[in-house]
Amino acid sequence: MSDAKIKIGNAPCSWGVIENVEGERGGYARVLDEMAETGYVGTELGDWGFMPTDPEALRAELAARGLKLIASWVSVKLHDPTGHAASEADAVRTARLLAAVGGPDNLVVLGNDPYMDPMRTLHAGRLMPEHSMSEEQWRIFAEGANRVAWAVRRETGLRTVFHHHIGTWVETPEETARLLEMTDPGLLGLCFDTGHYRYGGGDPLTGLKRHADRIWHVHFKDHDPVVARRARAEGWDAVTAVGHGLFCELGKGDIDFPAILTELKRMNYDGWIVVEQDVLPGMGSPKESAQRNRNYIRSIGL
Repeated sequence: MSDAKIKIGNAPCSWGVIENVEGERGGYARVLDEMAETGYVGTELGDWGFMPTDPEALRAELAARGLKLIASWVSVKLHDPTGHAASEADAVRTARLLAAVGGPDNLVVLGNDPYMDPMRTLHAGRLMPEHSMSEEQWRIFAEGANRVAWAVRRETGLRTVFHHHIGTWVETPEETARLLEMTDPGLLGLCFDTGHYRYGGGDPLTGLKRHADRIWHVHFKDHDPVVARRARAEGWDAVTAVGHGLFCELGKGDIDFPAILTELKRMNYDGWIVVEQDVLPGMGSPKESAQRNRNYIRSIGL
């Protein structure tokens, strides 16, 4: 396949626009300006309300910069059945905006609200079987994921992916695989995040191959093994580990991105690769970090 089929985007979280994480919050116009100036051609939506929620206004802002809207994270509460209705409503609201502005190839990215469960946040990166959901909780979680994905498709025609994420109820390779086994492959795909998969205990290249038929969206995030070892040794929670640079800039950690890219091409992946770089002290401005990450991806062939 041609390399041109894989497109490179970024997300407002790389500018510190994300719930629960400290960082620099700039206005959406500056974020979009800098995203385009550093060589990205698409963006995720970011937190609801950060960018305009009127379709015409958002379409104009993106078009002025040559950016395509591609996806949006939606925080859900799938482990709690009382949260399913609200999760569905939030996902559908977001999907309607995505469909109106980004078109039929946009994706809703589901994830349980990161770092909201104290136990899972505390034990991120070193989870044991006793930290997992019960059989009943797994059933409720999978039913919720199917419900939300079905509602998104019914109301907008868009597809939904699930994002495995540290500090949530689906972090490890085993948990990721189990959720995929318990959900409808026609409804729910996987947003494969290299950094979260690595700190969750897996090898990203192995995970990519294992779930190739369910991977509809990819996040590029690197992983610093020195920080990871220290986090485990000192018992850091997920937020502390991230704050110490667990997810370093691309090419500075231990993830083999050239091999990942080779595998994506081999499996004829033709979706987006989205950079998500946590804003951390010492990296300089988000724009500088975004530029270094884009330069790195160019250096490996995209």
